[in-house]
Amino acid sequence: MKFQPITPIIWTHKIDKTIDFYCTTLGFICGERNNDWKWASLHKDDCEIMIANPNEHTPFDKPFFSGSFYIKVDDVDKLWYSLKDNVKVCYEIETFEWGMREFAIYDNNGYMLQFGQDMTQFL
Repeated sequence: MKFQPITPIIWTHKIDKTIDFYCTTLGFICGERNNDWKWASLHKDDCEIMIANPNEHTPFDKPFFSGSFYIKVDDVDKLWYSLKDNVKVCYEIETFEWGMREFAIYDNNGYMLQFGQDMTQFL
């Protein structure tokens, strides 16, 4: 049995603003959208994320998530310099002792997005 890449679904009441943030700010493409169900699938390269209004049976006052979404990229510095002045930064770019160079931002809902590049081949 082989696991496939995980595709997170984030909940929001701001579907249009969230699509705009991911597509305009991060360069994602909205591949599918269902206005009746208030759901969309966004992708960039091999990265996919879905956004949706919360299920009516689940309490939802505001966006929350106890972790972060970690996205590996092949040029983290280029991405950092293209984003840093246009987003809310959680922490600035840094190379950690375990060899990952990364930074974190918040999306328009407050979800934390971390972007990292493995630098061990350069050490």
